[in-house]
Amino acid sequence: MDKGIILNWDLSSLYENEALLEADLKDAAARAKSFESVYKGKLKELHVNEFLESIREYEAINEKLGRIMTYAFLKFATNSDNGGFYAKYQQAHTNIAENLLFFELEFNKLSKPKQEEFIASSSMYKYYLESLMEEKPYQLSQKEERILLKKEMTSASAFSRLFDEHFSRMKFVYEGQKLSEEEILSKLQDADREVRKKAASAFTKGLKPHQPLLAYIFNMIKTDLASDCELRGYKNAEQPRHMDNKITQKSVDALIKSAESSFHLVQEYYEQKAKLLGLEELFEYDRYAPLEASSSKYDFETSKHIVLDAFKKFNPKFYEIASLAFEKGWIDVFPKDKKRGGAFSHPATPSTHPYVLLNHTDTRRDLFTLAHELGHAIHQYLSRDVGYLGSDTPLTTSETASVFAEMLVFDAIKDGLSATEKCSLYASKIEDIFSTLYRQINFTTFERKVHAHEGELDLATFNNYWMQESQKMFGKSITLSKDYTMWWSYIPHFIHSPFYCYAYSYGQLLVLALYGLYKKSDKVTFVQNYINFLSAGGSQSPKELIKHFGFDIEDEHFWQLGISEIESLLKEFKGMCDA
Repeated sequence: MDKGIILNWDLSSLYENEALLEADLKDAAARAKSFESVYKGKLKELHVNEFLESIREYEAINEKLGRIMTYAFLKFATNSDNGGFYAKYQQAHTNIAENLLFFELEFNKLSKPKQEEFIASSSMYKYYLESLMEEKPYQLSQKEERILLKKEMTSASAFSRLFDEHFSRMKFVYEGQKLSEEEILSKLQDADREVRKKAASAFTKGLKPHQPLLAYIFNMIKTDLASDCELRGYKNAEQPRHMDNKITQKSVDALIKSAESSFHLVQEYYEQKAKLLGLEELFEYDRYAPLEASSSKYDFETSKHIVLDAFKKFNPKFYEIASLAFEKGWIDVFPKDKKRGGAFSHPATPSTHPYVLLNHTDTRRDLFTLAHELGHAIHQYLSRDVGYLGSDTPLTTSETASVFAEMLVFDAIKDGLSATEKCSLYASKIEDIFSTLYRQINFTTFERKVHAHEGELDLATFNNYWMQESQKMFGKSITLSKDYTMWWSYIPHFIHSPFYCYAYSYGQLLVLALYGLYKKSDKVTFVQNYINFLSAGGSQSPKELIKHFGFDIEDEHFWQLGISEIESLLKEFKGMCDA
């Protein structure tokens, strides 16, 4: 292993010790109380310069709270035994947030001329304040908002924590070994069909005893969201997510329609894969079967060099930021007991740097996961100059950088491979695209059914909805066994972030359109536009951001650009295989 690689997070960029954490917490509490006493009930009396002072202080306090909560969450993410520690700071955050609650509510009560005067004078906060005005119809009174804030820790977030703590302790028995979620799922990519079959069975057996609890958690998330939507006046359970994503219901419906109308591409691919594997019938555990029994292991050091080389060819800035991630302890690399499964890049705060969580098991998929999460980290790092209130990137564009980074790595490793290896790589890439696009649409339509269901769902209903939506995607190309019926229960996004998943689909199609443009256009101009796009973070709407590239996301034909790129990729793949 390279001496320059640090394998665990270095949290000292946030806090050297917990005494400093506590000192910041006290400071944030004191500043929040002072902020409330100075500004509450007085926004309408402020001059422009005074308002700018107020919003800068509001941002500074929130950034400090963000730093505190990042530290507490990361401690919990790597060790679920720290749940009590995390809860302590969640409660403290809630208490401090009470003092700040008035600010956004009071801004939305100002006369429109006053709001426009403040917005015109504060360009850095323009988009944040305009977005705030859009939320006005769904805001409650301060007293009501305070009640909801107080209840937050015992509502959805409590069940989200329960899910994480419970799942991090689950083990799956395979050949006498107790494996983590990441370790057992990685075996679904094994060349040996018996290994895949046994791993799928072990995963199902491990999930089964926990089904009642996992169903109950999902039901509580559903019920809590329904209550929140009813209180605020949202039309449906999706609307708050669309507003956060700065995208319309119409656009999301168009995305889903485009994806579902091209499910035949999924089915064509898996029919081809069955032929290549020499199998008459594919089961769910065959989806990620490699086309070759490759001896290639993508250990972390190898993956690091591949990703850095790909980023360097694209732009030196990408290389520099990614190098910092490896050298400065931004990444927690390997699975370990009580560590959260999956992968993420936490943005932290503009004054620090992102933190990436991986569960690297040396597969090719892990290589692309590393590229994906570092793409997020680069995006988050580049947008730090727009400030804390402007750096919160909508999910619809936040997935762009991550998936684009995967495409860079794909192009980097495909050259120089043998025909067999190249065919296998293309298969893996197509499957990744399907996983990011079509599977996430499948997740979204499943969620729609769950949240539209009157009352609580029993296990059979969860299972039926899951199988119905999954079958739509696979058609007759994959046989879904009885075991697969309960695999909805391990998807964390359903619990942590309802209706999150379509953002992956959005990001995937946008990236395919952008990457097609990158290959065809002047590279220098594209790269500069792309860096500007990432650097803007959440300070502009997705519609405005994507205008930089000449695209209109509200054009009904927009999504077809991405679908066309998939068709081209599939055509290339079939041509390789036939040859």
